Amino acid sequence: MFVTGKYFGVVPNRFTLTVSRYFGQITGLLTTLALLTVVTFILGNVVPIDPALTLVGDRASSEAYDLAREQLGLNLPLYQRYFHYLGNLVTGDLGTSLVTGNPVLTDLLQVFPGTIELSMIAMTIGTVAGVLSGVWAAQYRDRWQDKMLRVVSVLGYSTPVFWLGLVALLVFYYQLGWAEGPGRIDIGFDSAPAFTGFVLIDSLLLGDLQMFGNAISHIALPAAVLGFATMAYIARMTRGFMVVQLDQEYAVTARAKGLSARTILWRHAFRNIRAQLITVLALSLGGLLEGAILTETVFSWPGLGLYMKLSLFNGDLNAVLGTTLLVGIIYVGLSFLADALTAAIDPTVRAGKK
Repeated sequence: MFVTGKYFGVVPNRFTLTVSRYFGQITGLLTTLALLTVVTFILGNVVPIDPALTLVGDRASSEAYDLAREQLGLNLPLYQRYFHYLGNLVTGDLGTSLVTGNPVLTDLLQVFPGTIELSMIAMTIGTVAGVLSGVWAAQYRDRWQDKMLRVVSVLGYSTPVFWLGLVALLVFYYQLGWAEGPGRIDIGFDSAPAFTGFVLIDSLLLGDLQMFGNAISHIALPAAVLGFATMAYIARMTRGFMVVQLDQEYAVTARAKGLSARTILWRHAFRNIRAQLITVLALSLGGLLEGAILTETVFSWPGLGLYMKLSLFNGDLNAVLGTTLLVGIIYVGLSFLADALTAAIDPTVRAGKK
């Protein structure tokens, strides 16, 4: 496990360093998740929502109201309720939805594929367009191409996503008729069997190209709206990273040696920003879940965002807590994955962690 150093010191070998590094990362991840459950539970219990009142209604007697509070465990001290909540959470029990009557975990498994499908397509659009336009703007820094991208980035980053969705529906659905309206798929396809929960994948597994085309026409507009907002952020960050790299001595030397601009951009400068870009992409993907709440509401998309909105309006505390916890876990997981990928790509990060 250990080797003797030059001055008779004990130096851990590479295996020990690797184990200790990943043990520290996993310990940090578990600690973050534990703190996340505490914050989520406390926030869920300080919001002005009374689950007992939601369950029995505002016309119920005081006896029925007290009985509902006792059944829900609301008469217990806060710390006891938290440990009870944590014990159920370990077993995968997020409680029962007061609106649907189903276990919250069952509801989340039903609506989450819709959000994943929408977010991944939007992320693909935003990543490809954002990276290419960011590199392009850095190549033509301070010229009209760069200035045009700055304007587009500011508009995409600062414009509320729900407003973009409403305008997109008005123009491309109502006036031009280029895209389908709200919803994930036409009502005629609702009876189709679901294998994975992802409509695009299920339609291909069924060999139903008509269903696949209909699903594409429904997802195109909300994915484009989310993708545009994501593209603006990724393009702005990519441009900034590339500008810094193109001012480095190695880039100036490469230009002096006669290397082509394409080689300098993609083989040298872009290679050096990959680690930074991974963090940006991870944050963007997590941000899509936040933007999806508003976008799914505008487009009546049956996903995680719409489910959370309906739960909030109906005072369904278990569903709100479960959804919030799921989004938080995704954020933490993406951050952990970004750190791992950054360390795998960038040797300096690996050396720093050692």
